[in-house]
Amino acid sequence: MRLLSWNVNGLRAVVNKGFPEWLAREDADIICLQETKARPDQLTHLEWPAAYQPFWNAAEKPGYSGTAIFTKTPPLAVTTGIGIAEHDREGRVLTAEFADYFVVSVYVPNTKRDLSRLPYRQAWDRDLLAYLKALETRKPVIWCGDLNVAHTPLDLARPKGNEGTHGFTPEERAGFDAFVGAGFIDTFREFEKSGGHYTWWSLMTGARARNVGWRIDYVLISPALRPALTSAFIQPDVLGSDHCPVGIELALPSA
Repeated sequence: MRLLSWNVNGLRAVVNKGFPEWLAREDADIICLQETKARPDQLTHLEWPAAYQPFWNAAEKPGYSGTAIFTKTPPLAVTTGIGIAEHDREGRVLTAEFADYFVVSVYVPNTKRDLSRLPYRQAWDRDLLAYLKALETRKPVIWCGDLNVAHTPLDLARPKGNEGTHGFTPEERAGFDAFVGAGFIDTFREFEKSGGHYTWWSLMTGARARNVGWRIDYVLISPALRPALTSAFIQPDVLGSDHCPVGIELALPSA
């Protein structure tokens, strides 16, 4: 089973920047998207490959946030949000249940440059973890997306210069520690222990060309799925967004 995740930073925009070609080329079983910035009724003019069935969770605020899952195998059920109204207005979580596992597309809130949203982010992390662990009591979980945090100094090009800034505060990193401490596995780090591998680059400074980036997009899995994990990867050469896709392959049925 091949799964990819991508913060597209506006699905309507990335459709004109190679997204359909990427979708066809990758031929993944499941595609998770974040920051779609669109409602389904704004996308009816777009044609997706017939192999995929799309599901959406749009934010109440127009042109903001949003998640999606494209899947070749029809899910048993699809759930929007995590059941907490304060969190669910922004379309940040979409869950698809399959026979042997859950897939969750996640777009974690940014704490903002002034850290004004840090207390909310801490509550979000706790509530998301509780939601994921509740799912895990039923079957293993694959969850992925833009988590808006670089976990360790290896996960950004300039850790010393960014200590305490949004995306690399002790509080945000502790939130990620809690996910790992609860058993979820950062799949990319199972195969790659070095730095220099990033998934987001600022558009303002030519950072991508110089690979001055951050690894803030992840695929995490329940421990029960680790024996089936055969690869985890980043696609930095895929353009169209300030983020690039990430993905995994599991020796499992497609869904």
